[in-house]
Amino acid sequence: MKLSVLDQGIISKGNSAIDTLNNSIELAKFADELGYHRIWYSEHHSSEGLACTAPEILVAHIASVTKNIRVGTGGVMLMHYSPYKVAEVFNMLSTLNLNRIDIGIGRAPGGDYASMVALAQGKNPEMHNLYSKISETLMYMSNTHSNKNTFAGPIGSPLPEAWMLGSSGNSAVQAGKLGLGYSYAHFIGSTLEEAVFDDYRRSFIPSEFVQKPQINIGYSVVASETKDEAEFEAASLDLMFLNIVKGISGSLLSPEEALSYSYSEMDKMRIKDNRNRMLVGSSKEIADILRSNEEKYGIDEAMIVGVNYSMEAKLRTYKLLAKELL
Repeated sequence: MKLSVLDQGIISKGNSAIDTLNNSIELAKFADELGYHRIWYSEHHSSEGLACTAPEILVAHIASVTKNIRVGTGGVMLMHYSPYKVAEVFNMLSTLNLNRIDIGIGRAPGGDYASMVALAQGKNPEMHNLYSKISETLMYMSNTHSNKNTFAGPIGSPLPEAWMLGSSGNSAVQAGKLGLGYSYAHFIGSTLEEAVFDDYRRSFIPSEFVQKPQINIGYSVVASETKDEAEFEAASLDLMFLNIVKGISGSLLSPEEALSYSYSEMDKMRIKDNRNRMLVGSSKEIADILRSNEEKYGIDEAMIVGVNYSMEAKLRTYKLLAKELL
């Protein structure tokens, strides 16, 4: 099974954005040494708890300090940007880092309405034409756009792998028709449905970016040597997901602080429901679940979102899973 990383740049309480991004660099080097297949960076705006606002910049840096791991976005939020400029950026990245760059494209805003308006220079955000913008970006990258007077240089280098992000299954068919890989966010959508992945495979048309259907699943994972240790660490993630549901932003709290939080009965119900979006347990238990999903859904790549308060615990999650599965 291929193991990959999605790094959301989550800021732990007591850490700065500088600390968090330095940790991202350390994690990338660590994952590269362990044999992880790819590492992606998410895009979030006007967030107190998330450090990465420009994943394409982090991609450029990470690619320069790693050797083998593929590096990309998970994703670039295309609604905010010119397809032509995005095509230039990723063609440039791919030229500098041959056969190692991915462009994962997201259709969500990655921030609140105020940040959406700011990114649109005070205008109403464009949300109605996202699939056509994706198609236009791909055409510029592959130099097949109808606008023959303009090309997205540099050209002549291998194209990046192109992926579409999804969390509900609605984008699976579109990803297939465009010849993209499909990355399903279990940590957002929670439910895995065979029909969604079958629809993607049936609709897939090979492209210059992806020659055969590719699917990865993004999991929020807290793994440790024992289930009890993992449950302790997962208290931070439980509270983070609860706060997201309640519209509360902020940094990730320690397990001790999360466990001392005063939870209402409604909070406890929400935490229990949110556990459907998480994998928590010993590394062996998590590995067994990933292998079972590989067999059931025909998916051979798991993208791990390790959410731990401490960097030590986060690195342990990735190391233990690599030991079990790589």
